[in-house]
Amino acid sequence: MKRSDKFRQANREAKATVMATIAVIIFWTLAGFGLAGYDIKILSTPIWVWMGCVGSWLFACLVAVYLANCVCQDMSFDDGDEEE
Repeated sequence: MKRSDKFRQANREAKATVMATIAVIIFWTLAGFGLAGYDIKILSTPIWVWMGCVGSWLFACLVAVYLANCVCQDMSFDDGDEEE
Protein backbone atom coordinates (compact mmCIF):
# COMPACT_ATOMS: atom_id res chain seq x y z
CA MET A 1 0.00 0.00 0.00
CA LYS A 2 1.41 3.38 -0.98
CA ARG A 3 1.93 6.08 1.58
CA SER A 4 -0.75 8.26 -0.04
CA ASP A 5 -3.23 5.35 0.16
CA LYS A 6 -2.46 4.96 3.84
CA PHE A 7 -3.18 8.61 4.50
CA ARG A 8 -6.37 8.41 2.46
CA GLN A 9 -7.50 5.47 4.59
CA ALA A 10 -6.58 7.28 7.81
CA ASN A 11 -8.57 10.31 6.63
CA ARG A 12 -11.54 8.05 5.81
CA GLU A 13 -11.37 6.53 9.31
CA ALA A 14 -11.19 9.98 10.92
CA LYS A 15 -14.22 11.22 8.99
CA ALA A 16 -16.18 8.08 9.87
CA THR A 17 -15.30 8.53 13.54
CA VAL A 18 -16.53 12.13 13.50
CA MET A 19 -19.79 11.02 11.87
CA ALA A 20 -20.16 8.22 14.44
CA THR A 21 -19.64 10.71 17.28
CA ILE A 22 -22.33 12.98 15.82
CA ALA A 23 -24.68 9.98 15.52
CA VAL A 24 -24.13 9.05 19.18
CA ILE A 25 -24.76 12.65 20.29
CA ILE A 26 -27.98 12.76 18.26
CA PHE A 27 -29.11 9.42 19.71
CA TRP A 28 -28.31 10.62 23.23
CA THR A 29 -30.27 13.83 22.68
CA LEU A 30 -33.30 12.06 21.23
CA ALA A 31 -33.24 9.23 23.75
CA GLY A 32 -32.75 11.48 26.77
CA PHE A 33 -34.65 14.66 26.00
CA GLY A 34 -37.02 13.14 23.46
CA LEU A 35 -38.43 10.63 25.92
CA ALA A 36 -38.68 13.07 28.84
CA GLY A 37 -42.40 13.65 28.18
CA TYR A 38 -43.36 10.00 28.59
CA ASP A 39 -44.48 8.64 31.96
CA ILE A 40 -42.94 5.18 31.49
CA LYS A 41 -40.88 3.85 34.39
CA ILE A 42 -38.60 0.84 34.75
CA LEU A 43 -37.67 -0.02 38.34
CA SER A 44 -39.09 3.37 39.43
CA THR A 45 -36.73 5.17 37.05
CA PRO A 46 -38.07 7.18 34.09
CA ILE A 47 -37.48 5.70 30.63
CA TRP A 48 -35.50 8.76 29.52
CA VAL A 49 -32.86 7.99 32.16
CA TRP A 50 -32.50 4.40 30.94
CA MET A 51 -32.36 5.36 27.29
CA GLY A 52 -30.17 8.42 27.86
CA CYS A 53 -27.61 6.45 29.87
CA VAL A 54 -27.77 2.73 29.14
CA GLY A 55 -29.30 3.05 25.67
CA SER A 56 -26.72 5.61 24.57
CA TRP A 57 -23.91 3.44 25.89
CA LEU A 58 -25.21 0.40 24.01
CA PHE A 59 -25.65 2.45 20.83
CA ALA A 60 -22.07 3.77 21.16
CA CYS A 61 -20.80 0.19 21.57
CA LEU A 62 -22.62 -0.90 18.41
CA VAL A 63 -21.20 2.06 16.48
CA ALA A 64 -17.69 1.23 17.71
CA VAL A 65 -18.04 -2.39 16.60
CA TYR A 66 -19.24 -1.21 13.18
CA LEU A 67 -16.29 1.15 12.84
CA ALA A 68 -13.81 -1.54 13.87
CA ASN A 69 -15.21 -4.17 11.51
CA CYS A 70 -16.30 -2.16 8.48
CA VAL A 71 -14.31 1.08 8.33
CA CYS A 72 -10.96 0.74 10.08
CA GLN A 73 -8.15 -1.16 8.44
CA ASP A 74 -5.02 -2.55 10.08
CA MET A 75 -1.93 -1.15 8.36
CA SER A 76 1.63 -0.27 9.13
CA PHE A 77 2.88 3.30 8.76
CA ASP A 78 6.50 2.23 8.34
CA ASP A 79 8.06 3.58 5.15
CA GLY A 80 9.96 0.37 4.48
CA ASP A 81 6.96 -1.78 3.62
CA GLU A 82 5.64 0.09 0.58
CA GLU A 83 4.33 -2.13 -2.16
CA GLU A 84 3.80 -0.50 -5.51
